[in-house]
Amino acid sequence: MATVQEQWERFYRWGPFALLPLATLLALLSRGEIMSAAEERAAAPLLLTAVVLQALHAAGKIPGHSYYWTRTVLAFALSWLNPFFSVYAVLGYFDAQHYLPRRRWSLAGTLVTAVTMSGAQSGGLPPGSLAQAAGLAGLFALNAGLVVLFGGIAEREAERTRVQVETIAELERTNARLEQALAENAGLQAQLLVQAREAGVGDERRRLAAEIHDTIAQGLAGIITQLQAAEDGEHVRRATDLARASLREARRSVQDLAPTNLEHDTLPEALKKIAEGRAHVTITGTVEPLHDQLEAALLRIAQEALANAARHAHADRVGVTLSYMDDEVTLDVRDDGRGFTRPSGGFGLTAMRERAERVAGTLEIESEPGRGTAVSARVPLIRHA
Repeated sequence: MATVQEQWERFYRWGPFALLPLATLLALLSRGEIMSAAEERAAAPLLLTAVVLQALHAAGKIPGHSYYWTRTVLAFALSWLNPFFSVYAVLGYFDAQHYLPRRRWSLAGTLVTAVTMSGAQSGGLPPGSLAQAAGLAGLFALNAGLVVLFGGIAEREAERTRVQVETIAELERTNARLEQALAENAGLQAQLLVQAREAGVGDERRRLAAEIHDTIAQGLAGIITQLQAAEDGEHVRRATDLARASLREARRSVQDLAPTNLEHDTLPEALKKIAEGRAHVTITGTVEPLHDQLEAALLRIAQEALANAARHAHADRVGVTLSYMDDEVTLDVRDDGRGFTRPSGGFGLTAMRERAERVAGTLEIESEPGRGTAVSARVPLIRHA
């Protein structure tokens, strides 16, 4: 629904197109009684000028103050020829303050309109007798009084509108500040969540690494020592080889608990190293150092996605895209392999999704048989402290 201000704006623009034809119709109905043939000939170019003026005004081709004064002069001249054209002149009461913001000019415009209306109400301009002149003076005093009265009301209404507009603007600014504060709060909450999970995951990784090192790895090392001291034999050699392989796996597990790829390289450099010979890596946006847990999660997701593409997809081409945006970082791994209908629910896909969720992120997987697979991870952009 249109506001009062919008309704007035429509009236200022289109109202004259209704009042000018109405005034012209009333003047034509009174032809021969009020207007002479010479006055009719004089009114024709004035009417044409008024129509052109209104068209230019409706198209926004003429400044408001120029439009108001030109229309007021035309309305005065037409009302001089036929008082019924005062129906057109009455517009000057309604839009003076709209087109003439300065008080003295709007008052001058409404007083000229008051003279026009008084002349029309007293029988036309100029007055033909002393009694008509006295009537003109009285009517002018009445119209001038109404101008002052309604001008005061209009000023109070304009002031009220101004206060309302300022109040609405202040509310909009307050809402904008509130939305900004909410966005900052959401970012802070995500940062705190990542930091809390980072601390918990880091403690758990160190605990697991220590337990594997102190139990399994140390036990396997002791077994190897004892086997080497035993008598040589085929079963002993096999047991020794198996124990050594298990020890290597245990040490690898300890090493994998912390992503050593990121110890000396940035995330883009680490991605390029793990993808070398397997995928093309693209970096977009401004590279920024992220929290360790964010970089570790993205690197692990990329490793798992590349491993899946190699083991299961049999893809010819694999692309990795790392994008730094204003408030988030995205990792996309796409291949042209054979795809699948629905995820199998294997450990790899579940682990990727859990890694993303642990750092307040999301993971989406799209795939179709014969049309490849796309893995997309999104995490909040939280800079390294």
